[in-house]
Amino acid sequence: MEEKGQPQQDLVQQLFDGNPRFRLLYEEHLLLEKELEKLDQKAYLTPDEELERKKVQKLKLAGKDEMEAILSQFRQ
Repeated sequence: MEEKGQPQQDLVQQLFDGNPRFRLLYEEHLLLEKELEKLDQKAYLTPDEELERKKVQKLKLAGKDEMEAILSQFRQ
């Protein structure tokens, strides 16, 4: 997730500590980010690796969208 200053970090920390779903999404986001980095280090991706990369990107985006929705609800 993008950094947006200390208030955002505080809110993320509160949700991470108190919301199991948010914690799971956040941890999954970090794992998917590492997987993408690993794939991106390769000079060439096989067709299967390219499909995997796209799948990982979609999963990461869906998780980020859900985290943003939780953040938005918490702010209200």
